[in-house]
Amino acid sequence: MKFATRLSIKLLVRPPQWYRRISAGKVWSVPGDDPVLYLTFDDGPIPGLTDWILTELEKYDARATFFCVGENVEKFPDIYSKILNAGHRTGNHTYHHLNGFHCGIKRYMQDTHKAGRLIHSRLFRPPYGRIRPLAARLLSARYRIILWDILSMDYEQDLEPPMVLENVISKAGPGSIIGFHDNWKARENLQYVLPKVLSHYSKAGYRFLALDENVLK
Repeated sequence: MKFATRLSIKLLVRPPQWYRRISAGKVWSVPGDDPVLYLTFDDGPIPGLTDWILTELEKYDARATFFCVGENVEKFPDIYSKILNAGHRTGNHTYHHLNGFHCGIKRYMQDTHKAGRLIHSRLFRPPYGRIRPLAARLLSARYRIILWDILSMDYEQDLEPPMVLENVISKAGPGSIIGFHDNWKARENLQYVLPKVLSHYSKAGYRFLALDENVLK
C-alpha cells in the first residue's frame, strides 16, 4: 500500500485534533472516562444485513445508533421499526445519501428535511462526513451533527478484514463514537469485525450505548 494511501486512511480513521477544532459545533466523541463505546451504523436499513447487525448487538445487550437513509426507510419500514423496537436510536443521513460538497445548499436542505419526515430524530450525520459550513449552521438549529472519533473503514474493499479490525481496537477508547456501515459494500469486513469488536470490548468491561440528547449535552 502506498505511503500516501496509508496516510489518507490514518487521517480518516481518527481525524486529528486540529481538524476537529476547526469543525466547531460537530460531535466527534463523548467526553468522560467511563468504559463506554458508541457504535454507529450508516446507510441502512437494508434487508439481511441490518437484521444480522441487530442479532449481533443483541448477543451483548448492546445499543447502537443507526444513521438511516430516508429512501431506505421508505422502502423497508418494517426493518426500520425493528431497529427502534430493539431499543436502538436512529439519526438522519439525508434522503438520497447526498455528498454535501457536490450539491447546492437548497437541494441538500430539502433532501435532509424530506428524510426528517420519516426519521424522527435530532441527530444528523452528513454522508461521507462532508457538509458545507452554511448547511451545517442551518441544520444546527434542529440537529446535533454527529461525526466520529474512529472510522472503521469497513466500506474500503481494498482493506483486509483484520486491518479494519485493527483500525478500531488499536484506537477506540472511552467515549469513542465508532463509524460502521450498514450496506453491502461493507458487508464482508463488517461481518468479520463487528463480532470481534463486541467481544473484545465486552471482555474489557465496556458497555455499548446509543447516542441521545442527554449524552450529548
